[in-house]
Amino acid sequence: MRRCLNDPLWCSDGGHGSGPTRMDHAGELAATLIGLDPFLKPYGPVLVRRLEKVHLALKQLTRKRSLKACAATHLFCGPRYEEGRWHIGEWAPNATAIFLIGPFSGWVEDPAFALTRRAGSELWEMSLPEEAMPHGTLFRFRMHWNGGSGDRIPSHAYRVIQDPQTLIFNAQAWRPEPYRWQHRRARGETPPPLIYEAHVGMAGEGEGVADFNHFTDHLLPRIKAAGYNTVQLMGIPEHPYYGSYGYHVTSYFAVSSRFGTPEAFKRLVDTAHGMGLRVIIDLVHSHAAGNEVEGLACQDGTPYLYFHQGDRGRHEGWGSRCFDYGKEGVMRFLLSNCRYWLEEYRVDGFRFDGVTSMLYHHRGMNRCFTSYDDYYGEAVDEEALVYLFLVNRLIHGVVPSAITIAEDMSGMPGLALPQYLGGAGFDYRFGMGVPDLWTKLLKEVPDEAWNLDEIWYELTNRREKEPLINYAESHDQALVGDQTHFFRMAGAAIYAHMGASDPDPHIDRAMALHKMIRLITFATAGDGYLNFMGNEFGHPEWIDFPRKGNHWSGAYARRQWSLVDNADLKYSFLGAFDRNMTALAHGGSFFASPNVRLLHLSRTKKWLAFERGAMIFIFNFHPTQSWVDHPVPVPPGDYTLHMNSDALDFGGHGRVEAGQRFFSCPDATFGHCIYIYLPARTALVLKRST
Repeated sequence: MRRCLNDPLWCSDGGHGSGPTRMDHAGELAATLIGLDPFLKPYGPVLVRRLEKVHLALKQLTRKRSLKACAATHLFCGPRYEEGRWHIGEWAPNATAIFLIGPFSGWVEDPAFALTRRAGSELWEMSLPEEAMPHGTLFRFRMHWNGGSGDRIPSHAYRVIQDPQTLIFNAQAWRPEPYRWQHRRARGETPPPLIYEAHVGMAGEGEGVADFNHFTDHLLPRIKAAGYNTVQLMGIPEHPYYGSYGYHVTSYFAVSSRFGTPEAFKRLVDTAHGMGLRVIIDLVHSHAAGNEVEGLACQDGTPYLYFHQGDRGRHEGWGSRCFDYGKEGVMRFLLSNCRYWLEEYRVDGFRFDGVTSMLYHHRGMNRCFTSYDDYYGEAVDEEALVYLFLVNRLIHGVVPSAITIAEDMSGMPGLALPQYLGGAGFDYRFGMGVPDLWTKLLKEVPDEAWNLDEIWYELTNRREKEPLINYAESHDQALVGDQTHFFRMAGAAIYAHMGASDPDPHIDRAMALHKMIRLITFATAGDGYLNFMGNEFGHPEWIDFPRKGNHWSGAYARRQWSLVDNADLKYSFLGAFDRNMTALAHGGSFFASPNVRLLHLSRTKKWLAFERGAMIFIFNFHPTQSWVDHPVPVPPGDYTLHMNSDALDFGGHGRVEAGQRFFSCPDATFGHCIYIYLPARTALVLKRST
């Protein structure tokens, strides 16, 4: 569960001023953090210095106003319509002249459409009547600077579209009838997230780009029925290259027009809320696209307005630009971006992409984080760390129920700790080592040689009090050049042997291990679980967006829902298993018992058992050996078979009778145990009677 913002040590200043805060007591907060992790003690001075930097940055930013009021660039930049007039502003300190160009000016510079620089400010602005720029009008800036000029899309454009013939991007004046919200965002304590990671464009069965309305009408009901409570959407802010998955953003305040209108996205969020689903979006504040006309890379003629100068401002691995978090204008821009999505579109939070790249000057490229020195040396970008503190503070101040998730593979201590404990304030972090382990095992190690000790360690390795979301695979494992786990195990047999009555051994192995991998990952997940769209039912083949290399085909950038809907195919069995698996967490008791206690593990016999709450999970990973009347240590009690991966309904062999009851008995070795039949490559879930 997320921590309560009413904690007396926490100050939420979303709109009520800075007020007293524990953030200025850096030494005390550092001591609290060290109390949770004594290995941090040698780095106490570094912790204090960083927390003092956070306090100083907050104090400087909120000199005369609240943090929420500082996150308001979208209220005076960009095209805003008020009382019959358009008001347009742009932060461009190095510009010498700016003209608004469009059909109203013949797409040439016209003094009647010149912006003026506010006296003593870096802000340029203008105002014009509605009839000069009717709803739907295309426009852009003609920017001048010392030594040159060029066209630019406004940094705060709220609607950007691409001409399908010329491929040119333009901003668009957008003033439709206001969307009428039907449902409120959920309030209060947020349940642990069961996340369905999805991409709107590839959510359709056809080879074209699906839109928001299709996702709302066809995908949201599927997600709800599958038992997930949170939708994580990729690629929502505007990005010119479709194949980037939305991770090379150009317009941070514009919904990607290839998926539909802003109102269609609002309808998606609104409908999800009516179904009890939360919607979070991927937020890419780790870097930006290098595009200059439609992006921010050279907005006012300089490459360092939003980004660092020189090599520090370029991400060599991603070919993108890196934000300068130490500049107040950049800080305000990014903070405002979060507030905008929370208020304008009522999203329920963010998954922050590329946090590792933000945190380190080396961007985390080709680095292994094996020592605490890696987290507290000169390689850490402390300006970025300060920004992450402040952005979490802002988000939870504006919407206390919002959730933030850090995608960090380095394991930075304190990243997902509340700020009143000295942490950065993320609500969750991703357990990125788990999918990497499964991928490595499936690629390099036959399952008869899997090391259960290694698997158990990775599944349960988490930092104290830092909520962790586990997953077996995400979109990363599905991209071209890699394969989903099921596709990797099934191989070519997936094309000919997925019939419900086809007893192919390759598919049998793939299905058995697919279910076991997902169940053990889910059952050991500390605070939440994630699945990528379609992977739950073993979607065939990889993901490859239209590009020159595949002759611009959309055949691999879609989801074939007809496969899981067909009862004559084995995909339906995997879909049914996933629904039953997520149902284990319904009712709130599953994640309310985050502690997982290992009962037994046998390296040679390839089986293990563990307890979570009232449930006992038993896994026999042996590829051929089943165990008859096998003792399993359990706490004393009466147990019922609750779930069986080998059930016929899940495409198994039906070797275990449903509904069995097991009564523990004293045992000289284990204390108490039950005796059970454990088929090869099978997982069983028992539930203790209360």
